[in-house]
Amino acid sequence: MARGYRPTPYCNRSLHHEAYDAAVQPTPADVLAARSRISKLIVETPLLSLDPDRTAKGAPAVWAKAESLQRTRSFKLRGAMNFVASLDEATRARGVVTHSSGNHGQALACAASRFGIPATVVIPEGAPEVKIERTKGWGATVLRCANDGASRAAVAEQAVQDTGGTLVPPYDHPWIVAGQGTMGMEISEQLPDVGNVLVCVGGGGLAAGTVLAMQERAPNAKVVGVEPELAADAKESLTKGERLAWTAEQTNRTIADGVRTQQLGGVPFPILRDGLAGIVTVPEDDIVRAARWWLREGGLAVEPTGALTLAAWWRILEGSGQADGVTLNDGPTVLVVSGGNADPTWLASLLP
Repeated sequence: MARGYRPTPYCNRSLHHEAYDAAVQPTPADVLAARSRISKLIVETPLLSLDPDRTAKGAPAVWAKAESLQRTRSFKLRGAMNFVASLDEATRARGVVTHSSGNHGQALACAASRFGIPATVVIPEGAPEVKIERTKGWGATVLRCANDGASRAAVAEQAVQDTGGTLVPPYDHPWIVAGQGTMGMEISEQLPDVGNVLVCVGGGGLAAGTVLAMQERAPNAKVVGVEPELAADAKESLTKGERLAWTAEQTNRTIADGVRTQQLGGVPFPILRDGLAGIVTVPEDDIVRAARWWLREGGLAVEPTGALTLAAWWRILEGSGQADGVTLNDGPTVLVVSGGNADPTWLASLLP
């Protein structure tokens, strides 16, 4: 087991208990440990300069952390691999179960394949078909459910009972947060003078892990969250100082399916409350425009959630360095491109 963690109900059987021990929050040291644990099991994704000519003329330097080039085309592999690698051998051998709109499920299927164990993934209706097929391609058993939190929980609970596997939450667990934080560690090494990191916020695992990594390696850098205007539960929660839940009907309005999470996780929440510089929200049209730019000009096939940070960057530039009350530091800004598992038909619609 990883340092400081003990088996909790979430690591074993029930979905109806707290997912974590609130007294045992992940730390920067846990991110460092995760980096050592999974460095040979994942891809160190590149940091791409978006416009060197513009940067040379004195405009803000901007880079992209291309997690869309990760082994499963999403940052989610980091947390899933760290979780599976942290299990004791007897527990791991019984297999793993999760519920996911696609990227976490695919990541867990890949991690399970790497360790030679079975995986069951519950995927809600409305998830892109490409994510479903790629999850199956890693050898996982896929179960479908309605697109709401209660249905996901019920089907996953039954799968845990049927298989004896360990439930692996998509974001609300210290091991997941620490694993996602390895991306931030890479950024700090690839760009030591990083001034800002823009990162999407769904359940909060990636953003929280990035905050922890920056605290360790680049304490003066700002971590800024990004959400769609139509699924801005995290922004409302952080503004009001408590975890608020939006309905599935509300969050499902956004095209960015990777951040349709209805509530911030209990583990990420205090980390984001204390360490996030703020959240910038973006409209749907800008998400599509950003995905189109990536495909036509940036050389990356990006899913809608992966396009959020570029859309936010445009908002910040239009606001002369600030948006939604967030002002950036001087120094280079990194846009996290969280994933590239977009539906091919949708991608084709972005072309001329």
